[in-house]
Amino acid sequence: MHEHSHDHAGHDHDHGHSHDSGHAHTPKNFGRAFAVGIALNVGFVGVEAAYGVLSNSMALVADAGHNLSDVLGLAAAWLAAVLVKRTPTARFTYGLRGSSILAALFNAVMLLVATGAIIAEAVQRFLEPAPVAGTTVMVVAGIGILINGFTAWLFASGSQHDINIRGAYLHMAADAAVSLGVVLAGLAILATGYDWIDPVVSLAIAALIIVSTWGLLTESLRMALAAVPPRIDPLAVRACLTGRPGVVGLHDLHIWPMSTTEVALTAHLVVAEPPAGDFLKETAESLRALFGIHHATLQIELQGRTACTLAEDCSA
Repeated sequence: MHEHSHDHAGHDHDHGHSHDSGHAHTPKNFGRAFAVGIALNVGFVGVEAAYGVLSNSMALVADAGHNLSDVLGLAAAWLAAVLVKRTPTARFTYGLRGSSILAALFNAVMLLVATGAIIAEAVQRFLEPAPVAGTTVMVVAGIGILINGFTAWLFASGSQHDINIRGAYLHMAADAAVSLGVVLAGLAILATGYDWIDPVVSLAIAALIIVSTWGLLTESLRMALAAVPPRIDPLAVRACLTGRPGVVGLHDLHIWPMSTTEVALTAHLVVAEPPAGDFLKETAESLRALFGIHHATLQIELQGRTACTLAEDCSA
């Protein structure tokens, strides 16, 4: 005898199923922020790349390339933010929630590829140094500080709860810092006349991108592989479930991210006797309150009377 539970917004269904599709956080609509951020950065990328070529500044060209990758990243994040709201279908039973994870992973990989191009060009500039127009570099990069800083501010409020939004925020914030570094490079070139400062700054930009992207890459990769989110302790979840009244065993426990903001759980609970009252509803509410798990699926099995083929995976 098996009893399944899915808790749905706290409603317990008499047929033995209860679903919870609430969200740990309700992200605000960032559609306007994406539109404004993309428009501003597309315009700036064109200006920065043009002046980078005209002023012979590899640092400006490198920063323009980085900004272009961020424009593509913003577009991917925006698309994912729209797709996660699609309703489930018979084929995509979770909807397209996982698209936000793919967008975060895409952002990280794309940034690292762009960084490789920046490093290669900077090395080439070391081998073939060329004069740089320091004043032009400073003015254009100064504009970049304003645009990137404003764009980062647009995403700041959602950066704590959604890795997809956090990716957009961190990229824009890093761009503002990078533009500041380019301004400082222009000042140094004007003060010293050393054109090699420009490729040095390019390499520093590349290092900054790698450092800021690495965390996004590892976290999004873990999510794509359905790992337990870092903020959730699986041992604590196990202790919570085995500590429920009447539970004498637990197996086939799985915890994974459905999207960058939602976490799902499935587990088989072995009980000495059929649970009474609102056991399933209260268990789901505990998971939601303690761990932010809002989509719990629980299967109840009676001790000694249930032969579950998955019981051998009790270490899961």
